[in-house]
Amino acid sequence: MRAWFKPWGWIYRPVSVAGWLAVLFTLIFCVQVFLAVDRHAHSVSDTLYGIFPFVVPALMMLNWLASKTAAPAR
Repeated sequence: MRAWFKPWGWIYRPVSVAGWLAVLFTLIFCVQVFLAVDRHAHSVSDTLYGIFPFVVPALMMLNWLASKTAAPAR
């Protein structure tokens, strides 16, 4: 199986089409959540509190996926 990600410091960078698609879909999801929450928010803190329960787990899932499909570090 070809690696999707490669360790890059504390994070992972995509090195295959599947990795780039995972990053792209995660970013699209986060932007969509931001736009939906911000449309009804009354302040910046409303927006931050509204997106937190969606964006943080999405980024954690992307990090987990990257860690499981990463090439071994040299």
